[in-house]
Parts: sequence; structure tokens; C-alpha cells
Amino acid sequence: MQAIDWKSAGWEELAPHVGRIRLPGWDCTAGLVVGADAALLIDTGSSLREGARLRADTRRLLAAGARVTHIALTHPHFDHVFGTAAFAGVEVFGAAGIDTVFAGGGADALRADAVRHGLGPDLAGEAAELLVTPAHRVCGERTLDLGGGVQVLLANVGPGHTGHDLAVLVSAPPPAPETVFCGDLVEESGEPQAGPDAVPHRWPAALDRLLSLGGEDARYVPGHGSVVDAAFVREQRATLAARSGVS
Repeated sequence: MQAIDWKSAGWEELAPHVGRIRLPGWDCTAGLVVGADAALLIDTGSSLREGARLRADTRRLLAAGARVTHIALTHPHFDHVFGTAAFAGVEVFGAAGIDTVFAGGGADALRADAVRHGLGPDLAGEAAELLVTPAHRVCGERTLDLGGGVQVLLANVGPGHTGHDLAVLVSAPPPAPETVFCGDLVEESGEPQAGPDAVPHRWPAALDRLLSLGGEDARYVPGHGSVVDAAFVREQRATLAARSGVS
């Protein structure tokens, strides 16, 4: 596989085949994993405009003629899913049950939440109208082979931050480190946010699952903030356990 110039596109390199960007506004992470045959985008931003920006970025980062082929949505909050419709012809994955959040009045509830958090009503309405429900719902684990020795494990590790939390473990031939995209199960730029759809008493167990996936030496990528290590995840687990009164 050809080398990727992450820096020139304003992305942070996590491994030769793995990068991420912290999007403006809500400091939300989007990640990209590049194999020899396919490319996976992790989360799509807070609007179709942000999704289009990610689409343009990925086209610059990927080899000529290549494109994003898969999308993994870590959880059903507007700042992580509203840009999905900017990508045509991709396979979209989410945790089992995410479709129930998007069904019925779910899109309108996401629109209202986005507006409450400061997204313009027109942008929020446009994204809600074109909201993409993942066709592939992960119950347990699913492995995607992106080619060239790059594999990703999609793991339904929740509930925790929401009822439908999906983590992404990226593995590649050594010496590349393993990378775990955590969604908002882990946050570094502020305290973990527990909204009305959070399941606080199950959240510590979800972090135990993350740690069992990545182990001591992995890099853990939070939904918001800087990349952290296993010690940070354990500390956040202890804080959440004390807050919810579980061991």
C-alpha cells in the first residue's frame, strides 16, 4: 500500500494506515482506516456539510480512484451520524438496535437535539431528512478485512453512553500498534456526557470490554479529545463506576 500523507490533509496519523481528524464545533472525532482493497470511515460528522468535507478529505488521502467503501457509526448521536448521506454506495454498520433509534420520530428527535446544541435549523433539518439507517447491524462482533493485512473488528460493547455503542478495533501487521475507536464511551476533552439515552450502570462494563479488546498497549481514540492510553480508560471507568454506584 502506498504511504498516506495524513498531515497535508490536516489529519492526525495514528498508524501508517490509520488516521483521524477532530472536527470543529463539537470536537468530534472521525477516523479513517485504509487497506489495500477497501477503506473504512468511522463516524461522519454533524451535518451533510461536514460529511462532504470528510468525503473531500478522504479522496485526497486515498489513492487515485479509491474511495470510502465502509462506514461504522459508533452511536446514534447527531454529531456522529448526520454526515453519512454525503457518501453514496457505501456499506454502513452500527450496533444492533440503532435502527430503532432512527425509526419513526427518531430523525426528528435527532434534529431537535442538534438545534439545541447549536446546529443551524436548516442544516439539522436537511441531515435529518436524509438520515441513513445502517443496513448492517452488529450483534456481538464482526470482522472486516480491508486488504493488505489490515483488519477491523466491529464490536457491540454497549450499552453505556447510549443503548447502542459500537467500538472499532484496528489491527495490522507489526510494528503498527492496535487502535481502538471508542466513540463517546471515552471522552478526553471533558467529562463523559450521560444524556437521557445513557445506561450509567452498564457503562463501566462497556469500558471493561474496550480494555479487553485493545489491551494495555493499544491507542484508544475517544469520541471527543486527544488519543489516550489504557490507564486513562481505567481511570474514567473508576469515575463512572463511583458515579453510578457499581463495582
